[in-house]
Amino acid sequence: MKYTMPFAAGVLATGLFATGAAFAQTSWDMPTPYPDGNFHTRNILQFAEEVGEKTGGELTITVHANQSLIKHPDIKTSVRDGVVPAGELLVSRLENESPIFGVDSVPFLASSYELSRKLYDAQRPYLEKLLEEQGLQLLFSVAWPPQGIYAKKEVTSLSEMEGMKFRAYNLGTERVAELAGMVPTQIEASDIPTAFATGRVEAMITSPSTGVDSKVWDFLTHYHDTQAWLPRNMVIVNKAAFDALGDDVKAAVLEAAAEAETRGWEMSQVETAEKTQALTDNGVTVVAPSEELKAGFAEIGAKIADEWKASAGADGEALLQTYGGN
Repeated sequence: MKYTMPFAAGVLATGLFATGAAFAQTSWDMPTPYPDGNFHTRNILQFAEEVGEKTGGELTITVHANQSLIKHPDIKTSVRDGVVPAGELLVSRLENESPIFGVDSVPFLASSYELSRKLYDAQRPYLEKLLEEQGLQLLFSVAWPPQGIYAKKEVTSLSEMEGMKFRAYNLGTERVAELAGMVPTQIEASDIPTAFATGRVEAMITSPSTGVDSKVWDFLTHYHDTQAWLPRNMVIVNKAAFDALGDDVKAAVLEAAAEAETRGWEMSQVETAEKTQALTDNGVTVVAPSEELKAGFAEIGAKIADEWKASAGADGEALLQTYGGN
């Protein structure tokens, strides 16, 4: 059974997915948001290859990178509705559904790989519960490198960023921009070069990976290594599609997913060093944030953390108690 599925509204999980067990072979199409060279995509391509190997070809996964099949904002809905059986997306894109989805993007709550992994371990039960309620299942989640500020000049204080048009990619980055007096605009990673070239945005906070993917040296000069937070991507699957697989195939998928998660976190740490160096090699000035800039962002981070706690309720409080921070 192949899920290339022309995008018909009537193709739902209870339809084609439910009959999957009757076929010897199953083929899944899997949309992802980032280009082939991005480490998340490379990790997912290896995951797909290993699923094919571990299942003896009973399940094959075709990865469609860089929003080529489905745009990033629509991936979760498409997996939920059975348009495609699996996909990758940024977890915090879903913060408008529940604050739990956005905890990894609270500034300075977890600003190292060790703390980010600890936060993920605390979040995962709540994350899985939210996804299950929508007929979805979490396969694995991998952190991006720490987030830093890109601009056309060195910025030493938040006051210098007031009025700047700022690229946002989730509610958290929108709030950072608002509190800093900037003007946020939602821009997908694939559209960053065009957004800067046309003047839609003048600065952004993102990872060294996205900076290199976007060739920021063509339109920016400075990267401030603030290490504000480590947002995560997740790979999800339609629960009905997963349940339609044979037991041996399901076990193989979960095994490959666990390996991809471990490998992805290791790749992310290597990525941080390599891509930060690549920025330097291509003429971007990499600077440590000034004490004034760090203090300004710490104040913003504390405010956003308080707002997050107030909105996340009992589950959020329990999550943070489990996490414990540093």
